[in-house]
Formats: sequence, structure tokens, C-alpha cells
Amino acid sequence: QVQLVESGGGLVQAGGSLRLACAASEGTSSNYAMGWFRQAPGKEREFVAATSWGGGYASYADSVKGRFTISRDNAKNTVYLQMNSLKPEDTAVYYCSRSNGPTASVWIYEYDYWGQGNKVTASS
Repeated sequence: QVQLVESGGGLVQAGGSLRLACAASEGTSSNYAMGWFRQAPGKEREFVAATSWGGGYASYADSVKGRFTISRDNAKNTVYLQMNSLKPEDTAVYYCSRSNGPTASVWIYEYDYWGQGNKVTASS
């Protein structure tokens, strides 16, 4: 069973930055794409960003393009989400997830392992 452990959330003022990290419990996760999703109160979980298995390709939601950067270090079985210029509308619980394939999919149904979630709050 793959376990994903997230860290790095918290409270920041609008315009600030945070970096989330997600550590996978096993090395085979380097063969799969990894993604970040988020869920705000009263809303459905939505795609934020994904990186291909080798880290050479990334996908982003339009709402975070140019502000968020996803990266991965397969030697450490860890994926990161650098979030800059945070806005109040970025406030949500952020989830790390592992895809069932190698490509950076935007589709939630293609992700089969999930972290516990990490709250990010950007105050205005």
C-alpha cells in the first residue's frame, strides 16, 4: 500500500508564498505521475497541478498558472508544490496524489492514492 505524507501548509498573507511537500512511502512511485488537488469548503475537489513520472512535463490549472510550480525529486520519492502570489481564493485543503500512469493527467479519476490533506490559508 502506497502512503503519501504531506507537509508545509499553513497560514500566509495574500501575496505570500508556501511550499508543500509530499513524500511517498515507496520508490516505485517514481514510475507514476504525481498531482496536487485542492478542495475548498463547500466545493468539489479540483485539479491544481501534475508532473509526469520523470518530471519533464507538467500540467497546471488555469487559475494557478504562472504562480504555482510543481516539481519532483525521485531520489527522495518526494513531490513539491511551490505556491507564490497566493490569493484568498487559493484557500483550501491541498491533497497530494499518485496517478495510475506516467503522464501528467488533469483527471481526478486517474489518481488512485491520496495523502491526508494539508490546509493552506491565504488571508486578505
